[in-house]
Amino acid sequence: MPRSLSNRYALVVQGVRRCGKSTLLSQFLERYKLDRNDCLFINFEDPRLAQHLNFETLDTLTRAFEDKRPGAQPLTLFLDELQWVEGWERWLATKLDRPSRIRYVVSGSNSRLLSGEIASTLTGRHISVELYPFSFDEFKSVCPNEPLTSYLSRGGFPEPLLSKDRDMLLRQYFSDIVQRDVRERVGARSSMTLSSVVQMVFESAGSELSLRRIAAATGLSVETVSAYLSACQQAYLLFSCPYFSYSARKRSHRNRKYYPIDVGLRRVAITSGSNDLGKSLECAVYIELRKRFADVFYWRDGGEVDFVILKGKQPTPMQVSTEGALERHWRALDSFYENFGFATEPIIVTVENFTSVLDELDSLAET
Repeated sequence: MPRSLSNRYALVVQGVRRCGKSTLLSQFLERYKLDRNDCLFINFEDPRLAQHLNFETLDTLTRAFEDKRPGAQPLTLFLDELQWVEGWERWLATKLDRPSRIRYVVSGSNSRLLSGEIASTLTGRHISVELYPFSFDEFKSVCPNEPLTSYLSRGGFPEPLLSKDRDMLLRQYFSDIVQRDVRERVGARSSMTLSSVVQMVFESAGSELSLRRIAAATGLSVETVSAYLSACQQAYLLFSCPYFSYSARKRSHRNRKYYPIDVGLRRVAITSGSNDLGKSLECAVYIELRKRFADVFYWRDGGEVDFVILKGKQPTPMQVSTEGALERHWRALDSFYENFGFATEPIIVTVENFTSVLDELDSLAET
């Protein structure tokens, strides 16, 4: 998080729907010691704006804001779910090219905010921050007496944690993300088919999964499945974990593993028989790794190494097990070191050492 706001670059907050982005924007008032009268919050999912999602509306709102505060400086404009506004990226780039007394904070539930053409449009004009559902430490601040196993079931979406309708809310989140943040972008004819793809990926979390297998199970083409999964990643609903190799060609020829954004969301989306503690622990570990490292991989050659992270060129293998490494974990590690003898010592993650391993990963990420 930047120490201050600037009128020369936009602060962009990204993350899955309902993870707390709007709340974070309101907390910026205290963090950056802002006068509430000098701030304007606009949520572009407000139905009153549904017919006016264009850059002309941005101009109109900005001028009205400036006219209302003629002597105030600086002003801060918070633009929530801005990805729905057509032409917003070039509009914002123009504003940042000609700095005024307005500073811009942008949020959205879609990683296309900073991909492709948008990334080139805002090159050098933004700082991005990714927001996730609560980590275990944040979960404990809300549910102080609950163990890790409770977190691995309930997940980290803030509002459901204190609600008696927790699972109902999580199911609605799943439906909203699939329907509003994925289906509308890929033009899927049926949200049911799209949901089936996501549920299959969630059930297979942590296992290699081929696009052809998903296509065969759902009756879709491989190209359609690929487009669906890409849109799911853009909506922060799930993430892919590639095979570890220093060769880009070898990585591209291997299947990927997939992980959900949240263990609680996964639990309510899949069949009850597919929810096990070991799988949930692996999913939670992946998300924590993704927060800390630019790349997270898996490796498999006979046996499987759950994760591989890089510090520079040196790999560190990781195994995840609820009670500790079993013989199959050590066999896989032995095979890994036969191929990568210069790798660092392995990290074994269990339910008991989960928190201490995260502290170790913090230190590793900072060095």
